[in-house]
Amino acid sequence: MSQDESRAGSREQRTLRRYSLKALAGAVVVALCPAGAAWAADAPLKVVASFSILGDLVREVGGDHVELTTLVGPDGDAHVYEPTPANVRSLSQAQILFVNGLNFESWMPRLVKSSGYAGPVIEASKGIHPRTFGAEDDAVGQAHDADHGHDAQHGHEHAPAAAAAHDHEHAHAEDHHEHDHDHEAHEHEHEAHAHDHDHGAASDGHAHEHAHAHTHEHGAADPHAWQNLGNAEVYVNNIATGLAQVDPAHADEYRRNADSYILRLKALDARLKEAFAAIPSGRRTLVTSHESFGYLGDAYGLKILAPAGVSTDAEPSAATVAAIIRQLREAGVQAVFMENISNPRLVEQISRETGARVGGTLYSDALSKPGQPAATYLDMYEWNTRQILDALHP
Repeated sequence: MSQDESRAGSREQRTLRRYSLKALAGAVVVALCPAGAAWAADAPLKVVASFSILGDLVREVGGDHVELTTLVGPDGDAHVYEPTPANVRSLSQAQILFVNGLNFESWMPRLVKSSGYAGPVIEASKGIHPRTFGAEDDAVGQAHDADHGHDAQHGHEHAPAAAAAHDHEHAHAEDHHEHDHDHEAHEHEHEAHAHDHDHGAASDGHAHEHAHAHTHEHGAADPHAWQNLGNAEVYVNNIATGLAQVDPAHADEYRRNADSYILRLKALDARLKEAFAAIPSGRRTLVTSHESFGYLGDAYGLKILAPAGVSTDAEPSAATVAAIIRQLREAGVQAVFMENISNPRLVEQISRETGARVGGTLYSDALSKPGQPAATYLDMYEWNTRQILDALHP
């Protein structure tokens, strides 16, 4: 063998040894962590939804491909919600955020700023035709305004109190964010709870009521669009589109999940239209605690009155309640309903003094806890409409 041939053979042997060592190293890595490698390749999306009803729709469309955090959970009231340090952390790690829109989550801009979140924000209600808070919705509220002597200047009289409440909330949210970097999470949540309690005790209830009431003034868009099953189809389509944008690898699956769920929505809507058509026209008026079922009323030809307006923590005066009761007697109200997020005392009083039947508890802005009758969106809608139909039937 020549010297050149000997050198060539040595190079080939060295090359083979290098490839063998690389192959061995790769085999060791695969043997040590095959599950971890697979998880990293197909990790679920970190998704945040603003409240429980929207969260359920996201879960239906996203399936196993999403790791979902819902900010306002079951039986939670998004109208008076205060974000927590845990919310700040969850949103800071999210890949996509779903909100209702239509000014429903008034606290969300502060939370987004505090968390530093810069990802996509999907408004689930985008594309619907929103109803407005109008004359029919205000039929009972007019008694409230008359009792307090409201005039064109009333909004300006209460503006400083409302602005102060907003400034206090803003400072509170920023305070949470600053403390989040200095203390353990459980300490923050304790402090947040104590701060909320002190704020509630110190606030002027009348000013607080009007701060909420003027958020959804006459002619403003009603944010409770999920109370119409047709609008829920829009929500689901927007969710599928949003998930596909950040996770195109599973876009087809998101679309299939959405289409399958929409078929269920359509089937329920068809059944309900038939059921409500059997209710006599003179028995189609009912009362709910606050103004959140207008879309449902529009869908099935019902007149729905709300003594407390959109505020879930308003406490009308005795004179206001008396005026409301007179109006409800004249309107021939058939049933009154409590809500899972509202104080039942006003509804119970209206029932006693008008003779209207208490139709049970409706779920408006939040699902129930698991194991209760409205733990999913479809369960919630079927439960609510069943209570209404049972109460309105002759």
